[in-house]
Amino acid sequence: MAPEKELAVAETQVLEEAVTAPSRAIWEVLGESRLATYWQEEWKPLALIAAVFLVCYYMPVGNVRFDNAVMESLHLVKWYAQEHVLLCLVPAFFIAGAIGVFVSQESVMKYLGPTASKWIAYPVASVSGTVLAVCSCTILPLFAGIWQRGAGLGPASAFLYSGPAINVLAIILSARILGLDIGIARAVGAVSFSVIIGLLMHFIFRKEEEARTEATLAAMEKMDLDGRPLWQTAVYFALMVGILVFANWGKPDIETGLWYSIYSSKWIVAGFLSIAFAAVLVLWFEIPLWKMAVSAVVVAIVTWLFPHDPLVPFTVGVIALSVMATTSEGETQDWFNESWGFAKQIMPLLLIGVFVAGLLLGRPEKEGLIPNAWIAWALGGNSIGANALASIAGAFMYFATLTEVPIVQGLIGSGMGKGPALSLLLAGPALSLPSMLVLNSVMGFKKTVVFIILVCVLSTIAGMIFGAIVD
Repeated sequence: MAPEKELAVAETQVLEEAVTAPSRAIWEVLGESRLATYWQEEWKPLALIAAVFLVCYYMPVGNVRFDNAVMESLHLVKWYAQEHVLLCLVPAFFIAGAIGVFVSQESVMKYLGPTASKWIAYPVASVSGTVLAVCSCTILPLFAGIWQRGAGLGPASAFLYSGPAINVLAIILSARILGLDIGIARAVGAVSFSVIIGLLMHFIFRKEEEARTEATLAAMEKMDLDGRPLWQTAVYFALMVGILVFANWGKPDIETGLWYSIYSSKWIVAGFLSIAFAAVLVLWFEIPLWKMAVSAVVVAIVTWLFPHDPLVPFTVGVIALSVMATTSEGETQDWFNESWGFAKQIMPLLLIGVFVAGLLLGRPEKEGLIPNAWIAWALGGNSIGANALASIAGAFMYFATLTEVPIVQGLIGSGMGKGPALSLLLAGPALSLPSMLVLNSVMGFKKTVVFIILVCVLSTIAGMIFGAIVD
């Protein structure tokens, strides 16, 4: 080919390249975008389906330990539904909904907000949580309620820890059954931890707290309480908290003394509180009298039919309250809607978490996939590993109120050291796998992880110090 023709061909190729290169680049970008979209729409679900299929295909059904762990998880979920959902969570949901409707953000910000005095916020948070004396799951709706109303992360975290951890009856039982030294150490550790964890959470996330405070103050609107005096709102909340506390009053190990007397009459007290609460709803919250009268008659008939099963009339009362709230206009309907919102957010995660906890660790004195002998063997002595493992194991286990004491008693009998025992008592009641799942949905992954780490680290340190002293 002649040089002139070669030059003309080269010029043509350069020109074609200059014209087609941008369009080729565009198509490449479009192709990558289509590939990413296709991955999101097709390949990602396919990978999930394949993973579920492999789990199902290789599931060790027939293996004694696996089959037993599945049954233990189902037993734990059934026990949790029977013993805790109606008596603990449902009242807690109603209290949390009431916080969202009847408590102004100004009040929460004044006493528990990031700008409140620490000398006011942290004692108020700790005392409020202590009065409830509930488990790590029941405290969650109440924590979510004050958190959404503008409580600072520090005071809210102190409230979150103090509720299940600072249980006066549990501390007394710890001293009586496990030894006075453990009882005193648990009381000192739990009270101090609630404040320390709150202060550290506030310090670690102080920049986010400043931004959140500005946003809350900017969007804050005063709640119209129709001129209702503060004392009426206080009585309203006190009655609900009283019903929650007395309905869940645990049976002490000795059938004598003040605690057993309260336990013996707890349903009588809860009944009188319920009657007073019904009167408050009619007089101050405009529930029609005829609705309340019909509900009271139905509950009375059910109580007469089931005199030895108070859970049945309690359940009927909850259903009647729900019907009255949903069929009434105004703030009572808003109260139920807010409570139902918390229930939808929290309940599924709690049940999933209880199932997984039962699958891994079983029930008290039962085994899941992880043998109890492994835990007891690893918790002997007072090493940092033993205390850390006790804190982590306690954080993932689910402890109903007061059940941690006999569990720790059994572990001590199997060779567990006193240091790890204290670590478990400080971390276990305050956390559980179900509560972790809910906390993640309420305040986010990062804050949840930091809260868990703080509880486990402080419990580990306390256990090591206590173990070194008593040994």
